Amino acid sequence: MEPWELRRAVEAGRATASELGLQVDDVVVINNSDRVVLRLLPCDALARVAPSGHLVDSEFEVEVARRLADVDAPVAELDPRVGPRVYLRDAFAISLWTYYEPVGSEIAPADYADALMRHHAALRQIDLDAPHFTDRVAEALREVNDREQSPELSDSDRELLSDTLSGPSAAIGLEKAGDQLLHGEPHPGNLLRTRRGPLFVDLATCCRGPIEFDLAHAPEEVGKHYAGADHGLIHRCRALGWAMFSAWRWRRDDQLPDRDHWRAEGLNQVRAALDRCGRG
Repeated sequence: MEPWELRRAVEAGRATASELGLQVDDVVVINNSDRVVLRLLPCDALARVAPSGHLVDSEFEVEVARRLADVDAPVAELDPRVGPRVYLRDAFAISLWTYYEPVGSEIAPADYADALMRHHAALRQIDLDAPHFTDRVAEALREVNDREQSPELSDSDRELLSDTLSGPSAAIGLEKAGDQLLHGEPHPGNLLRTRRGPLFVDLATCCRGPIEFDLAHAPEEVGKHYAGADHGLIHRCRALGWAMFSAWRWRRDDQLPDRDHWRAEGLNQVRAALDRCGRG
C-alpha cells in the first residue's frame, strides 16, 4: 500500500481491535503488500487489513480457518477473544488472528512435508465450496492477455506466460481423480515456526486440485518426503505456479514490494521450471 493508504489501514486495524476490547498502544507493520499484516501490542493480536474490495476473500479466509480449527489442522487460528468474522471500517476489511512468536531456525524439509500432509488430511475432513486451481489459472491468463492490465510486459514474455498458463494447466486440469482441497500457496512465507510446530497462514488461497500443486510451492526437497507424490507433476505445477506469480507481478496496479526484482525473477523461474519439464 502507498504510505497514505497504509496509515489509514493501520488506524482501521488499531481502532477495530480497540473497540472490541483489546488494548492497543502500539502497532508494528509485519507485511505491506496489497493488504497489510499488523501486530497489535500489548494485546498481541495479529490484524490482517485489506481494502474492502477484498471483502469476499477475507470472509472466505476466515471461514476456512474456522472450519480447519475444528479438525486440528496445522494452521494459524483466529483470535479467540473476538468474534470469528471480518470487520469493516473506513473502506477496509479487518480480521483478527492469534500472534505466534517465531521460534527455532528454518523448517527442515521432512517437517515441512509432515505439516503439509497433516494439513491435507485435515482439508479432506471439511466440506467447503472452493474454486478449482484452474479457475485461478484462467484469471491469471486473462491478466496476461489483456495488454491494458499488463502494459509493460514484452511480447515475447507475454507469449511465454500465455503458453505456460494455457498448456500445462489444461493437461493437469484433466487429471481430477485425485483432486482435493488444497492450501493453494503453501510456500515458506506462509509457514510459521511456532512453539506448536509449523503452522500455515494465508488461507484465502484455498482451492481444489492435486496435492502436487501445493508441493510445487514448497522447496524442492519437501516433495521427496511426501509419500506418494508424483514428481513429474510437481515440476509441471511449479512452472504453472511461477507463471501465475509472474502474471500478478506484471499487473499495472500490483503493489508487491521490490516488484521489479520479482518480475524478472518470476520469468527466470518459469523458464527454469519448463527446462525441468523437458520443455525449455
